Amino acid sequence: MLGGCGLFGSKPAHVPTPLTTFQQSLNVQQVWTASVGKAGSYYFEPLAVGDSVYAAGVSGTIIRVDAGSGKVTWTAKAGTDISAGPGSDGEVTAVGTVKGEVLAFDHTGKQIWKGNAGSEVLTAPLVGHGLVIARAINNRITAFDAQTGAVRWIFQQPNVPLTLRTGSSMIFVGDHAMVTGFPGGQLASLDLNNGSVLWGATLSLPQGVTEVERINDVTGTPTLFGRQICAVTFQGRIGCVDAITGNGLWARAFSSSAGLSQDGQIVASTNTQSQVFALDSSNGDTLWQNDKLMWRGLSAPLILGPTVVVGDDEGYLHFLSRDKGDFIARVKTDSSGIRAQPVLVGDTLVVQTRDGELFAYRPK
Repeated sequence: MLGGCGLFGSKPAHVPTPLTTFQQSLNVQQVWTASVGKAGSYYFEPLAVGDSVYAAGVSGTIIRVDAGSGKVTWTAKAGTDISAGPGSDGEVTAVGTVKGEVLAFDHTGKQIWKGNAGSEVLTAPLVGHGLVIARAINNRITAFDAQTGAVRWIFQQPNVPLTLRTGSSMIFVGDHAMVTGFPGGQLASLDLNNGSVLWGATLSLPQGVTEVERINDVTGTPTLFGRQICAVTFQGRIGCVDAITGNGLWARAFSSSAGLSQDGQIVASTNTQSQVFALDSSNGDTLWQNDKLMWRGLSAPLILGPTVVVGDDEGYLHFLSRDKGDFIARVKTDSSGIRAQPVLVGDTLVVQTRDGELFAYRPK
């Protein structure tokens, strides 16, 4: 199993491209900051639910922040180090641990139950429809009753010899299904009632001779727009499938360890060289490509109105024109780096750094 953030080493193999100056055409105002604690060697991404932002750090602190004011409305303590989360529906919030524990908290931040996912949890739990769904590093998915913690069902995907030390996130599709990706370039839709497979799709197939060359994990979070689910793999392809049937719509060669974003017209992603791409959502054709951030360790992008927003390893947040890919704004958070995909809560853009600082902005 290989590290997902540094991939094959702690020292960068390439020199990050120096930043260039440009005329900023977008005003990005910082409106508040909050702190939740460092990420350590794990990956923590802020979560937007209603008008709140949920965030967690490795030391076991979980917070809910009012996105409008930046006020921390509750703080929970896991009592142990955590490795993934948070997941929440606004009523129940859950995190995972290295030991495979799943800890659930109510809307006041009080712990209500503890379950076991069977192995280390590196993916934020998916919470909703009366369930807390946890995914372990061994590709076992366990659905717990959100109120009691009782196990409702378990799904086990076969393991592959070598994978990235990261996990594809999970999303709900309607009221009766969830979708996630797996090593080997696989996507699957599971029935929320019993965990049975509704459909499976092959986004890409492993290539190469060695086990390292054949790593082909679905990375980041699959995204849903209308009936189209899009996902991307490491050393494989980026593409979209029909959310109901799993039938392939389009796919093309691509490699990303971060993930993607989509709206009704474009699919945006960052590749392993830190190039930013905007693709036509209907067929995957390249609309534009920005090569001016190469080797800067980019996060998954967020499509935000007329912009595409990405963070980098030096803590910069870059705003690119959605139509052409040109730089239109840039802000600095801290120097610990941004690996988590930015999130939008109402009109507030929130990003979490590796030091556990939350920075909130309102682009105008």
